[in-house]
Amino acid sequence: MAVSVRDVAAAASVSVGTVSNVLNRPDKVSPATVERVHAAIQELGFVRNDAARQLRAGRSRSIGLVVLDVRNPFFTDVARGAEDRAAEDGMTILLGNSDENADREGSYLDLFEEQRVRGVLITPLTDDLPRLERLQGRGTPVVLVDREAADRRFSSVAVDDVVGGELAVRHLAEVGRRRIAFVGGPMAIRQVTDRLEGARRAVAATPGMTIEVVETESLTVLAGRAAGAGIRERVASDRPDAIFAANDLLAMGVLQALMMQGTVRVPEDIALIGYDDIDFASAAVVPLSSIRQPAALIGYTAVDLLLKEAGEAEDGGRERERVIFQPELVVRGSTVADSASSPP
Repeated sequence: MAVSVRDVAAAASVSVGTVSNVLNRPDKVSPATVERVHAAIQELGFVRNDAARQLRAGRSRSIGLVVLDVRNPFFTDVARGAEDRAAEDGMTILLGNSDENADREGSYLDLFEEQRVRGVLITPLTDDLPRLERLQGRGTPVVLVDREAADRRFSSVAVDDVVGGELAVRHLAEVGRRRIAFVGGPMAIRQVTDRLEGARRAVAATPGMTIEVVETESLTVLAGRAAGAGIRERVASDRPDAIFAANDLLAMGVLQALMMQGTVRVPEDIALIGYDDIDFASAAVVPLSSIRQPAALIGYTAVDLLLKEAGEAEDGGRERERVIFQPELVVRGSTVADSASSPP
């Protein structure tokens, strides 16, 4: 049976109110009484119900974060940045993994609302956002993460993925590639379509360059391996001479498939570039060129905006902000043989 505040009060021979003061306002209690109450807490093994206290006060020290795929190191770094910023204000991050599934995304939003979180950070699965509008309308601030808000309904922190797609394909053009395959999906995910749009812009600006789309069901290594196997099995004349993968996990799967039977060389036969520049990219058997995003900074900034918006809501006003970071090209051996990473 759980030990209650009343049990602690009885053991310390003080009132329930005194125990509450020791826990919340110890400066109002004599040092001797504080010591006696803490001794009773230690002896009984009392653990305060902080969640209940926060609900009574109407304020939580938790922030909900929903990401597309917690297996992706990019989102792990986003969560770490968010956690660092939250800790500066004595808050915690509750992490939910939608796994690119709309029902799971909705379940986490329901749970976070029930927990009265201070606000929600989310990388939404699609652009259909009425659930988030309702949540925000009921007083829970929402900040979009790794997704630019289309209007002023939400604050957001993102990288310009259209520019990132252009950077990737422009680099492939600069190393002499002309037949590009874009590997990514599902197309309902905004980041995928933005990166594809950027790729198409670069193709349109390069004479003689073409692009095909190899759509995947997810943004995972396994999906990349399946796409890569399909490309590998084509006759050489029908293969692309470069692949732009929508993220590094896909790119690593493609790389595994291309090299599996030793019939396709990277980058000699097919150059390959990914997106995110996760830690594993530089450690691949052929170090992976990639488009770098400041993942931890995205998470840190998102919490900063959320806390600012939550404070403004309490003062009667809400200001929406959009923060857009610029991506960065990192060149390695998967696009330029014997290439050193650039920048470091």
